Amino acid sequence: MNNNFSFIYPKSKHRHENSDFFMAKTEGGDTVLVVSGPDMELFDGSSEGSKQKFCPLTVENSKTLRKLFSFTNPVSHKGHDITMGLGDRLGLASGGHIKAVCDTGAFPVLAQQSMRELNLTGRSYDDVLSSVVWAVFREGYTTGYGADGDHLKTREEVKYAIDCGFSMITLDCSEHIMPGSAASGVSSGISNDAAPGQIYLPAIEHTVSIYKEFIDGTNLDFEISLDETSFSMSPEAHLFVAKELHSRGVKFTSLAPRFPGEFQKGINYRGDLAEFEREFSAHAQIARDFGYKLSVHSGSDKFSVFPSIGKLSGGKFHLKTAGTSWLEAVRVIALTRPSLYREVHTFALANLPEAKKYYHITEDVTKIPDIHGLSDTEIHAYMDADDSRQVLHITYGLLLSAKTSDGTSLFRDRIYETLQKHEYEYEIALIKHIGRHLEALSLGVM
Repeated sequence: MNNNFSFIYPKSKHRHENSDFFMAKTEGGDTVLVVSGPDMELFDGSSEGSKQKFCPLTVENSKTLRKLFSFTNPVSHKGHDITMGLGDRLGLASGGHIKAVCDTGAFPVLAQQSMRELNLTGRSYDDVLSSVVWAVFREGYTTGYGADGDHLKTREEVKYAIDCGFSMITLDCSEHIMPGSAASGVSSGISNDAAPGQIYLPAIEHTVSIYKEFIDGTNLDFEISLDETSFSMSPEAHLFVAKELHSRGVKFTSLAPRFPGEFQKGINYRGDLAEFEREFSAHAQIARDFGYKLSVHSGSDKFSVFPSIGKLSGGKFHLKTAGTSWLEAVRVIALTRPSLYREVHTFALANLPEAKKYYHITEDVTKIPDIHGLSDTEIHAYMDADDSRQVLHITYGLLLSAKTSDGTSLFRDRIYETLQKHEYEYEIALIKHIGRHLEALSLGVM
């Protein structure tokens, strides 16, 4: 058709009225090709004659595309028993995520970002949703996906996500759960044996306020996050919160308690499995009784508890992952561009104290072998060791924002360049790794 592109993605062929649409790969990256018809005039791009226009994958073009093809819009996941948040910090993972979950029975929430992640990556909600829209269109994925404004704390943040078209709001109540109890700060000295009303009433009031202003009367999925604390949430406290919210007319899709044990970033569960099963079973019964799903946050790589979650939830749960897809990107860099990985690794270790201001981990850097003692073919092993995984997991923002003395990107451009060059390898890594999660949850290709 035209020598400006190397190939067309076969599943991206769609027709609207008299216009044909294709996603094509060019030397400058992916583009949308609009052929003939009045829709050509709706998109910004470069026309070649009167029959075709090459359109960049911009936010504005994605908004136009969403008006023409309804399947590219995020939708509520109500009615789906098993849902999975698949955060994509770089905007490059959704193609692999779609292929990983397709035909498994899990509804994917492909756009999932917190304000913290937006700030650390320098992205916006428009950009996050746009990258998913293009992936959905390219893969011909028409069965629905969600978009989660994750861990939002204020009315301004909630309004921002809704205005950008997100279909799910996760309200982070950590700043309203007993002053000083948030996991990011100092312990309040309050245990989960204290009277639930003493701890959770301010969070309930905050939830009711947000619900009445933004959620009531809409089809938005509403999740309540009560997990960002330094202590676990007892089933008795969960029951108290559920009853209070129910009595005040708050309808929500899912709730995230703070479970016993440690759900640290990018590594397996740490804690007493028997205790977790007892507590999770009680929490799951409460959720069933009130008609919502339990949500498991920091769910990446918690393989030892996945079988219990799948079984004890009665097959109804929401699981959030995000950083594990970033770590698979780092793995691809280690395998395909080891010199860049060595720089990334060294920078991450040097800047770990700054990153720990945003995330809680319990790494031991003395257990991380000196990178100078490993060959290029060995360094990918860092991605399979807990301590190095945690370090690389939480330093993503510093890596993406780092600049040289003249203001140019230190890592960001090279990271994107490498992953775009090796998009097939990244996709395969995601399919394999997310597939491990699904298999452990007793989900697979149906």
